[in-house]
Amino acid sequence: MTDWTGVRDRVLALTAVPGSDKVFGARAHGFALDATLTAAEVADLEAWLDVDLPEDYRSFLLHVGAGGAGPAYGILPVRRAGSAGWQWVGELIEEVEPGMFAEPFPGGADPAATVGILAERPLEEEFDDLADLAAAFEEWEERLGEVQYDPRRTAGALCLCDEGCGMVVWLVVTGPERGRMWRDDRINGTDLQPMRHTDGSPLDFAGWYLSWLEDAEAAYDQGR
Repeated sequence: MTDWTGVRDRVLALTAVPGSDKVFGARAHGFALDATLTAAEVADLEAWLDVDLPEDYRSFLLHVGAGGAGPAYGILPVRRAGSAGWQWVGELIEEVEPGMFAEPFPGGADPAATVGILAERPLEEEFDDLADLAAAFEEWEERLGEVQYDPRRTAGALCLCDEGCGMVVWLVVTGPERGRMWRDDRINGTDLQPMRHTDGSPLDFAGWYLSWLEDAEAAYDQGR
């Protein structure tokens, strides 16, 4: 069980410290936090997702906040969206089907699904006309994107954090990787990768968030 005692106060205390440029993303979230969710709201969220949230994220929603200040540009706040269910405000993923959260997270890339397309990358020496090369490359990129950004690639995971420049962070909620954080750098040609502590062990939500808070406090000389 993660002990979040005092964490909300520690985060909010940073709002009064001058020099917000010392921590990346602080200008965006300003160390503000959404209100916490009630136990009934969390239960409703889990029913809508059809999954039990990892304990550390679930207790974060109950005792720290529904989103706001956090690593990079902050934790995307989760809020009730009326009859539409729940949504993570600012979510970069355009379409999320509730049933997909209950599907096991598939993990890294499926080599069989991409190797053929990668081998078909148009080469300049194959074209006499640069306009034809550009058209072929655009068509090839579209096909590659359909495979790389297939929504099933991130089934069983929640998009929780915008790291900027198209990079995001996911929390896995279903399958063998449940409870672990994954970085999504597909925009730069790197696949989804598990996040790890400096000792190489898997990084969970609590470890990810509390490490950020300790670093932020150190940057402002706000020792615990």
